Amino acid sequence: MFGFGTKNIGIDLGTANTIVYAEGKGIVLREPSVVAKNTKTGEIVSVGSEARAMIGRTPASIVAIRPMKDGVIADYDTTVAMMKYYIDKALGHRAGKPYVMVCVPSGVTEVEKRAVIDATRVAGARDAYVIEEPFAAAIGAGLPVMDPTGSMVVDIGGGTTDVATISLGGIVSSRSIRMAGDKLDESIASYVRQHFNLLIGERTAEQLKIDAASASISKASEIDKQTIRGRDLVTGLPKTIEIDAVDVAKAIQEVIQEIISAIKETLEETSPEIAADVIDHGIVLTGGGAQLRHLPEVISDATKVPVFIASEPLDCVAVGTGESLKSINVMKKK
Repeated sequence: MFGFGTKNIGIDLGTANTIVYAEGKGIVLREPSVVAKNTKTGEIVSVGSEARAMIGRTPASIVAIRPMKDGVIADYDTTVAMMKYYIDKALGHRAGKPYVMVCVPSGVTEVEKRAVIDATRVAGARDAYVIEEPFAAAIGAGLPVMDPTGSMVVDIGGGTTDVATISLGGIVSSRSIRMAGDKLDESIASYVRQHFNLLIGERTAEQLKIDAASASISKASEIDKQTIRGRDLVTGLPKTIEIDAVDVAKAIQEVIQEIISAIKETLEETSPEIAADVIDHGIVLTGGGAQLRHLPEVISDATKVPVFIASEPLDCVAVGTGESLKSINVMKKK
């Protein structure tokens, strides 16, 4: 009640989802990063899953906002409200103020880092620290980050894809690109609009990605056709169509190629010794995007390096962020 025994927490503050890891408990909360707000009063109507269910279905007075864009804070006040809700929900309202570790994409500026730290403090943290996403992902995936061995991790989230080679407790070379889950959804919606004259919502595009998307056009033919509903751009009326998985694969090719380019560029910047370690141990994929069908094979073909998916790809960043709380005393001295 007086803050004794307060659990320190790690937050994977993602563009699509927020995952909270409590010290000694593991992952205690997993919710979409969405807030529903009343535009007339400024009041928060709901947060998380309830708010996500409202996307595309709200009356004029209520708007469903995703306060994180491309891995960074796009709407400060709404992010604070969302984080306060998640900290309270994870620890209980009567818990003391926790120390909080939050992950950020590797390409963020000092200003963006400061915004995350400030928002976390305002939301109820005793103090806040940041850790770079690919480093947290590597810890969560169980890679030997403190050893003099090179590891490579590719974390494909909602807003950003972070690629990094890691050795001796630090990032050796990295890339952060704004080509990830959200961009896959946008590409699918855009392709359906152009080729089928059908307007679909962001949730339909995301469901299509989950059900039918493949990183490989040649292997997409093995996946069943999908039925989708939207608005016909010609008549303006609701319409249902069947879409082939090959079309979905074609829609996302540009994003896949951008991710592969970022991986190649990161490898090119790496010393021969670390590159040799990566060839031996392979590239590890984490994040929701790691679950895209045939992605490991496509990346492996392009880079000539073995590629593996981490055992719990969605949780790696949160677990790594939480695990890094063990060295929070080192962070306090920084």
